[in-house]
Amino acid sequence: MLAAFTFNTAENLPVGLLELISESLRVSVSAVGLLVTGYGVTVALASLPLAHVMRAVPRRHVLTGLLAALVVSSLVAALATSYWLLLVARLLTALAQALFWAVMGPVAVGLFAPGVRGRVVGALSVAGSLALVLGVPAGTWLGRQTDWQVPVAVPAGPGIVSLVTIAVLLPTSRPEEERAAYGTGPDTRRFGIVLAAGTLAATGAFAGFTYLVKFLGDVSGFSPSTVTALFVAFGIACLAGVSITGALLDRFPRAALTTAVATQAMGMLGLYAAGTDPVAAVVFLVLMGGALGPVFMTTQNEMLHCAPGRTDIALAANSGAYNAGIAAGAALGGRVLSLADVRGAFLVGGLLTVGACAVLLAGRLLPRGVTRAGV
Repeated sequence: MLAAFTFNTAENLPVGLLELISESLRVSVSAVGLLVTGYGVTVALASLPLAHVMRAVPRRHVLTGLLAALVVSSLVAALATSYWLLLVARLLTALAQALFWAVMGPVAVGLFAPGVRGRVVGALSVAGSLALVLGVPAGTWLGRQTDWQVPVAVPAGPGIVSLVTIAVLLPTSRPEEERAAYGTGPDTRRFGIVLAAGTLAATGAFAGFTYLVKFLGDVSGFSPSTVTALFVAFGIACLAGVSITGALLDRFPRAALTTAVATQAMGMLGLYAAGTDPVAAVVFLVLMGGALGPVFMTTQNEMLHCAPGRTDIALAANSGAYNAGIAAGAALGGRVLSLADVRGAFLVGGLLTVGACAVLLAGRLLPRGVTRAGV
């Protein structure tokens, strides 16, 4: 959980430090924005290949290596005196995170009985969501009180704590011998359905979310200070969503995924239809926030069940597809913005999310496709 919190904080810190980094390194704000975009693209492209290359290495060694990379890249980023060195450090962190999300799930849930694994996934997701509610705001505040290098270096601390804990306490075993190495109910068709629905939902969400500040200001009429407060509310809603969903995930795994995607669609389409009313905008914003975290969490949980082969490979595919959806959604939203207005971005995003719901519902009508675990 601490490692998940640290990785997500490190990933998103530049969002709150854009202007400080821009002024310090004398580059444009859009160039600093590439530190976030390039990070997501790297995770999308590297997740599956890295998981395949490292599939035979004991997970204790992999996780300690990934956390060592996080510590080193955080310190290099903090000491960077040029934009390009900072970019290299960020890409190293992205490569480590790409494999971390694939390996972390099977290792963590494998330590518990199958009946409570959904709660374990929920706990890991709560830790990741806390990065947006606590880690990034705290890092932004610290950067404004000191320099941007200080919060960028901070993840090295909890990274070392996580590294030492895992190195000392986690048993060393062959990956294929771990208790959660393979899906509990291998199903190739379900795997494809969840992967497609998750990618569509991510594309839809970030077609709108990327331009949420503009929407809340231009359409809903909120002041800049109120928009900042609404972002905090969005993060709290996301944290509440993963907490509630995590508690129910073991009992209703498939319903949890469908509910999360449907709630996201309601939030986005509600913002499009009624976002000009401030009260309605807040209601639908909370709905969207409450669904954003659970969508990814529930797809990850599904992969632990329906993976047609190794769960780490399935989780890597899911993480890569989701991050590809994030990048595609941001690009699509920007294109819609140039042709219409910001409300149109939320309409397109909402319709894509409805498409994800349709994929999930159609999947229930199709026959189950079983693949022997380990193939």
